[in-house]
Amino acid sequence: MRYKRILLKLSGQSLAGKSGTGIDTEILNSYVKQIKEIAELGTETGIVIGGGNIFRGIGGTELGFDRVKGDYMGMLATIINGLALESAFEAIGQEAKLFTAFNTGPAGERYSKTKVVEALKQGKVTLLTGGTGNPYFSTDSGAALRALEIEADILLKGTRVDGVYSADPEKTSDAVKFKEISFGEIIEKELKIMDTTAFTMCRQNNMPIYVFDMDTPGNLKKVIEGKEIGTLIHL
Repeated sequence: MRYKRILLKLSGQSLAGKSGTGIDTEILNSYVKQIKEIAELGTETGIVIGGGNIFRGIGGTELGFDRVKGDYMGMLATIINGLALESAFEAIGQEAKLFTAFNTGPAGERYSKTKVVEALKQGKVTLLTGGTGNPYFSTDSGAALRALEIEADILLKGTRVDGVYSADPEKTSDAVKFKEISFGEIIEKELKIMDTTAFTMCRQNNMPIYVFDMDTPGNLKKVIEGKEIGTLIHL
């Protein structure tokens, strides 16, 4: 097993499937089964999920919402997704615990590094929702922050693409996939992996990022076992 403790970043949009909105239960169940597989190997797993399948904060300004209120709506959307994941984990017998970046009463426990690490050591999958708890920060930034706080070995970015390419592989037929690439090369080539704040945090604190295709069942386990199926970003 290559990684003992990970932070897995999933986009809310990926949960929507082909419909583009809401939660596709087939995809939800596929994700939790993959994550249970690595939990059974002993991998301590923290998850940060986006909320774009329900509401995207920054997009709310285009609809006339106040930016700060829109961002809080987006944060609440991540908690809804977290609750869906927690319920799906419980349904397949995997212990999970939901943490929120701000007080949400009985929906989830307020985030604290100490409590999250304790839960991880007990074999529970931890769902770290609510972003950073502050407006103007994306869930990418929340993932980078939590990865550093819980002292994860790596930040895994699960996407529908199997790595980092020289151009968008869905639009450019001759795009070249990178097996490994440095933070500096990512900036030099102007490749969009995460938002600038998240990317800078990882670079400054030497938190490696691994981009891989999460939509193919079994891929997450392959990453944990050290199989090279995606792209490693490092110093």
